[in-house]
Amino acid sequence: MADIVMITGLSGAGRSGVADVMEDLGWYVVDNLPTSLVEKIVELASMPDAVGIDQLALVAGRDHGELLVHVAAIRSAGHHVTVVFLDASTAELVRRYDATRRKHPLAGESDGLMESIETERQMLQPTREAADLVIDTTGLNVHQLKERVVSAFSEAGSSQMQVAVESFGFKHGLPLDADIVMDVRFLPNPYWDEELRPLTGHDPKVREYVLERPQTVEFLDTFDELLRTVLPGYQAEGRSYLTIAVGCTGGRHRSVAVVEELAARLRARALAVRTSHRDVSR
Repeated sequence: MADIVMITGLSGAGRSGVADVMEDLGWYVVDNLPTSLVEKIVELASMPDAVGIDQLALVAGRDHGELLVHVAAIRSAGHHVTVVFLDASTAELVRRYDATRRKHPLAGESDGLMESIETERQMLQPTREAADLVIDTTGLNVHQLKERVVSAFSEAGSSQMQVAVESFGFKHGLPLDADIVMDVRFLPNPYWDEELRPLTGHDPKVREYVLERPQTVEFLDTFDELLRTVLPGYQAEGRSYLTIAVGCTGGRHRSVAVVEELAARLRARALAVRTSHRDVSR
């Protein structure tokens, strides 16, 4: 049976970019595939004379809700399917369309670009909710997107759930791909120390300032214990990927230090963990 990745999401959010990375990783890629042909392509790829096509990445074209029906059918046939949903903020999608001067696929069905984006967002919401992995490409360049995809699929076929722990700043908006969001703005803020302000949570001085506070120690112990309870539950539900987002005000100090410490604790339990810091350079 084939290992299949279904790549879908908002127009302009980076589906083709993910397809390029998958191709570089050695997957057989079919881009801009009508959803009505998904099952047929999988059937053809599974035939005995389709030598070597055991890793298939399909980039779904316009999805009016049919994709999940086809995914269910493919899974019932015994294939391992991972649905990847590419998302981005409306403001970022508008910027990208303005830069490329391309028309949105729903142009003509709505009054303008923003309306087209929101119409598509509502249309794809059920697919997003059912996705195994949501990637928010709002603040990612092509290299960061590639790193994210390579990290997610470097152990394709593994039954172990992969956990992403990311820091962010609330003043820059919530990450769109988070499954669990934790607010650490209650912790003492290194920003108000003039010596620490230019540094980040990667610096030992900031880490010491944040992590050695009694309230931080208590928080990390409590949150770690909570994750010991909920992570097995997510995996039992068949989740392959889980994103934990930790936010502070700016995303440069407290959340960065907490994410690295939390990731270290999770790795100590032999979990597959990667970290990222969305706003650390802002």
